[in-house]
Amino acid sequence: MAIHNVTVDLGGSRSIEIETGKMALLASGSVTIRMGDTIVMVAACSADPRPGLDFFPLQVDYREKFSAAGRMPGGYFKREGRPSEKEILTARMTDRPLRPLFPEGFYDDVQIQALLLSADLENDPDVLSILGASVALAISDIPFGGPIGALRVGRVDGEFIANPTHEQMEVSEIDLVYAGIEDKTIMIEGGGNEISEEVLRDALSFANDIVKKQIAAQLELVAACGKAKYTPSLKSIPEDISAAVKQAAQGRLDNITELGSREERQVALDAVLADIVEQIGESLVTEDRDEDDVKGHMKAAFSNEFTERMRDTILEDKKRMDGRDEKSLRPITSEVSVLPRVHGSAMFARGETQALVITTLGSSKDVQGFDAISGGPNSKNFLLHYNFPNYSVGETGRIMGPGRREVGHGNLAERSVEKVIPSMEDFPYTIRCVSEVMGSNGSTSMASICGAVLSLMDAGVPIKAPVAGISCGLIQKGDDYVMITDILGAEDHYGDMDFKIAGTREGITGYQLDLKIAGISIDMMYEAMLQIKTSRMEIIDNMEACIAAPREELSEWAPQIKSITINPEKIGALIGPGGSMIKSITAETEVQIDIQDDGTVKIFSNNKANIEAALQLIGAVVAEAEVGKIYRATVKSIKDFGCFCEILPGQEGLCHISELANYRVNEVSDVVSEGEKITVKLLEIDDRGRLRLSRKAAMDELDES
Repeated sequence: MAIHNVTVDLGGSRSIEIETGKMALLASGSVTIRMGDTIVMVAACSADPRPGLDFFPLQVDYREKFSAAGRMPGGYFKREGRPSEKEILTARMTDRPLRPLFPEGFYDDVQIQALLLSADLENDPDVLSILGASVALAISDIPFGGPIGALRVGRVDGEFIANPTHEQMEVSEIDLVYAGIEDKTIMIEGGGNEISEEVLRDALSFANDIVKKQIAAQLELVAACGKAKYTPSLKSIPEDISAAVKQAAQGRLDNITELGSREERQVALDAVLADIVEQIGESLVTEDRDEDDVKGHMKAAFSNEFTERMRDTILEDKKRMDGRDEKSLRPITSEVSVLPRVHGSAMFARGETQALVITTLGSSKDVQGFDAISGGPNSKNFLLHYNFPNYSVGETGRIMGPGRREVGHGNLAERSVEKVIPSMEDFPYTIRCVSEVMGSNGSTSMASICGAVLSLMDAGVPIKAPVAGISCGLIQKGDDYVMITDILGAEDHYGDMDFKIAGTREGITGYQLDLKIAGISIDMMYEAMLQIKTSRMEIIDNMEACIAAPREELSEWAPQIKSITINPEKIGALIGPGGSMIKSITAETEVQIDIQDDGTVKIFSNNKANIEAALQLIGAVVAEAEVGKIYRATVKSIKDFGCFCEILPGQEGLCHISELANYRVNEVSDVVSEGEKITVKLLEIDDRGRLRLSRKAAMDELDES
């Protein structure tokens, strides 16, 4: 097979190289995407649909190998294991813009696997994975409505940058991952430093211009080596069943579309469907389809009928299930100090959606470290974890650790709140928020953001400003559409868009767009941003009515941190030989001690008395000897001419025989013995740092006083 290459110019002497025909030649489509010395290989394959499947089983996986960065894996087995958070998030970002572009009723097995082959630690491979997946599908024989373009947008000194380096991202005010087709957005993900809606809109427009170049390059590659698309077997509902269910459901769904309660609605829908199946199900059985096939088709047809009825009600009547108009929020409640012994807690509820968020404070030793194989930060001191248990939707199911969805929702909430978290210099704690979803009926990730902010303020974390999040949905039919704020779970499921934005009063800190349709215009996205902004202010008003500012003091159950600065030259003495001194202090006082190279010492404990005890011990070790000061010293050794005494840990001086007493001393041992505690005065520190001590002067001064 011939090798084919295309190059996409990103501006500023930066480009992306796309190559096919060299690797993974047995896949339906495979490419390598290169930027700098970062290279990602992506392969796409398909197989016949599995029997009985009623959904599209698209699988997307992204993996990073240590060998890509010239490193060995840690651990005993020296082999990569389960996917990291970065790999999970990249796989999700790769999946989301592709999924809407496959044919309706297409249930073939499709797998897309992306592998990081080389990492230059400057260029992030995540957007290369998205672009590579599009190219692999475009040149394959798999039915696909692409290609799409994908890139990251940064903004430094007011200028937008396509696929900025990690160094540029450190000073960028925006982090936007964008995927779309020409003039239409399909997916965005990212955050910003309280950016305006106008800046985000302009970033989308900038990204769209690059996407056009990427799509043109892919079409060039398709023309050169693309395979003919195979004709899939699309699953659809038989027309007679669809028509029969539509007729039977006529007039029976109006009241159900007005039920805002998830449980009430589902009970009512199940009852109507069961009645329709009993009435006409048997009459629809034929030689080609048995009773089970008919029930499955009827269930799908009934769902379609309800979806159409619900969408028409919103689109035509501007009336939603729970009676709200398109811009209204559900009732909101905010509560703090929900739990007695935690460092901070809050419950945020919006309608039936509830998030209980708990804040825990830890020391710098609790910072989350990770292997940044592809570059970027390798640790973080703010964590937000999201848990979505079965009971939150009133269901049973497998109980296991966090899945990809939970990792993704937690990351969205984390980066939205992280922008207002104080630096470790200003607030020397590692901070962890855990969102336990207690009820789910739409936008639990946004409720987690609000709950986390309330919990942080309850814990006394001095955040810069409150952050709130809300989601906007879309119902579109032809050229007609309605944007709906604060979507219910059903409106998310049956609607066309889930556009989440979080921010402060000043600007946007986090965002995520998911679509079920093949893109929307940037003008429509800007309209949604402005609609969300109004609702965000309303939510912040509610949160500030609950707690207006972070508490002045930490919880009595929260750990305390005391920070002092010592002479950097004393660090060695504080640590001691083999760490003996610092180990002794921590064992005696039961505290954690963190020593930094600049001489900053942080003492961490749940007990204030232990911190004070540690401070005294540290002070004794690092104290500077002062001329004229009296010390309680230990005689370390005796010589003919005097004795050497330790006045401070590691600091010894000579008390000459003439300075031992106010009378003539014949033998040093007549006055002192090794190990004895004596009182001495520091008379002098000479230019070589030697200490001259006097027992006589100390005794005279004490007698006078």
